[in-house]
Amino acid sequence: MSKLKSSIDMESVSLRFRSYGTSQNGKGPKLLRRILRNQYSRSEERWIFRDLTVHITNGERIGIVGRNGAGKSTLLKLIAGVYPPTHGRIRVVGRTSPLIGLGAGMQPELSGVENVILMGTMMAIPVDEMTRRLNPIIEFAGLAAYANMPVKYYSSGMRQRLAFATATEIAPDILLSDEVFAGGDGEFKQRAEKRISDAIDQSNIFIFVSHSTNLLHTITQRTLWIEAGRIVGDGPTKTICGQYTDFLKQIKNGSVPRK
Repeated sequence: MSKLKSSIDMESVSLRFRSYGTSQNGKGPKLLRRILRNQYSRSEERWIFRDLTVHITNGERIGIVGRNGAGKSTLLKLIAGVYPPTHGRIRVVGRTSPLIGLGAGMQPELSGVENVILMGTMMAIPVDEMTRRLNPIIEFAGLAAYANMPVKYYSSGMRQRLAFATATEIAPDILLSDEVFAGGDGEFKQRAEKRISDAIDQSNIFIFVSHSTNLLHTITQRTLWIEAGRIVGDGPTKTICGQYTDFLKQIKNGSVPRK
């Protein structure tokens, strides 16, 4: 682990997404405008989280469970600074590396090399340091022949490999992961799993979103259960995953309403 003591403190955090309806004066076929005007003319607000309070301390390995749409990945993005809270306060101590939606934030017109530098700046890593690490990143991703090609010509797997190699090149203080990396062939996946394992060992805090309670039992000690943007369970992984599994069984049996 890094000598720096890391922590994450979220106090009364709320997050609101706002969607805007289609303008009645928009361009396009009249029939389409009429349909959109009737269906989507009003702006809508959706509160993803309300009054969320979480404290995570140095050395913790945290799992996050919950049904689809509960807000699991959004919580990671709040911690990573992708979304600023609408209300409340988030204080993160330590350099954060998010393995979330790998490759989604790349700029298609920029080359692989340029995107590596860009991703480094987003992780607050100096340009000269990222420049020194370019070759190891490109080699790990297996993209030496494509390094100077715009990433718009990359396959989704190539983008994922490059983003993964960049995010894990420098051991973070806080590692955020949304499920297990799935890009690349068998050989690359083996190297990626080893790299993730090393990054977890070296990180001060590890937070992992997964639908696999068996995997959470293996690599986390504490788990948060999120339901409809609220934490309904927070405690030892064995206890919370057991409660969550029972909850899913109740849904399947019809004793709890589906969303």
